[in-house]
Order: sequence, then structure tokens, then C-alpha cells
Amino acid sequence: MTERNRRILWFAIFVGCLLPAAHLLWRFLAGDLGADLVETLIRTTGDWAIKLLVAGLLLTPLTRILKNPLPVRFRRMIGLYAFFYVCLHLTLYLGVDQGLDLSAIIKDILKRPYITVGMSAFVLLVPLAITSTKGMIARLGPRRWRRLHRAVYAAATLGVIHYYLLVKLDITWPLIYGAILAAALGWRAYNAIPLRKAMRASA
Repeated sequence: MTERNRRILWFAIFVGCLLPAAHLLWRFLAGDLGADLVETLIRTTGDWAIKLLVAGLLLTPLTRILKNPLPVRFRRMIGLYAFFYVCLHLTLYLGVDQGLDLSAIIKDILKRPYITVGMSAFVLLVPLAITSTKGMIARLGPRRWRRLHRAVYAAATLGVIHYYLLVKLDITWPLIYGAILAAALGWRAYNAIPLRKAMRASA
């Protein structure tokens, strides 16, 4: 693939990740979000956050399987978009649903397990977003940076659990995301075995 085609693909994915937010804004302005528009906004942004988070975790396995470095080049962008939707999701909950009432928010976090789990996922994602730049990679060093960013698997797991606890009845999509996440983790664990053996042999 030529550099021009790669740039076109990058732009297409960039716009594609932004479209759900644009569509949601258009529906909001058109008054097409139903009777409980706040609930629709919160659910939709959360849904796209977990979709992009799980999709980002599949890019490294896809790169290795296809033996093509192209997919992994979009990992940072998709990861940051996932964090963008997480921030929208959280802002809508804190600012609109709870009205920034700190005591009500704390009570809700302590009372509802799915909110506790969701907040925990957000806390894990914050340092990953902050250290996503090339400058931070150079500052931390590639090895320390990779160790830190392994936390994305824990954050994604908590995100799936948050979704599962939230939907209660129709758990189809949480189970699908969980299966994809389990496959990604299994693939990572399987591929780590030869690397560990090689490191022990060279020690």
C-alpha cells in the first residue's frame, strides 16, 4: 500500500470513529433521542467506548496474523477515540444525570456495583491516554511503556463487566465483547510462552 493510500485509510478511520458522536449530536438537535434522551446519550456513548476499546485490542493480533504492520498503526488513534467516548459517557453521567452533585455521585458509586466497576475502568484508562504520545513513550522507555499499557486489558475487562451488570436482561453484546476480549488475552498469553523461553535460554 502506498503512503497516499495509507493516509486516505487513516483519514477514513478517523472520520469513521467520529461519526457515532456526530450522529448522536444530529439526533439530539433533531429531538430524535426518545423520551429519556439522557439515558440514550449515556448508553450510546458507553456502547461505542467499549466497541472501540475491544477493537483496538484486536489490532496487534491482526497485525501478527496477517504479517502486515498496517493494522497496528491505527491502534493509538482507536484507543484515544475509545477514551474520548469514555469521557463523553462519564461527563454525561456526572454533569447531566447527576448534576455534579458530589454526595449523590459518591452514594451512587458505592451503591451500584456497575458504576464502581465503570469508574475503576476509567481510572485505569487515564494514565494510558496521558502516555499515548511519542514523547511519553520516549520518556518512559519502550519497556516501561509497554508494561504500563498492559493495563488496557484490565480496563477493557472492567468495561465489559460494567456493561454486563448494566444491561441485566439482554446480555448478548456483553458476552460477545467478553468472548472477543478473552480471545485477545488468550492469543497474547499463547504468544508470550516462546518469548519467555527465549529470554530464559539467553539468561
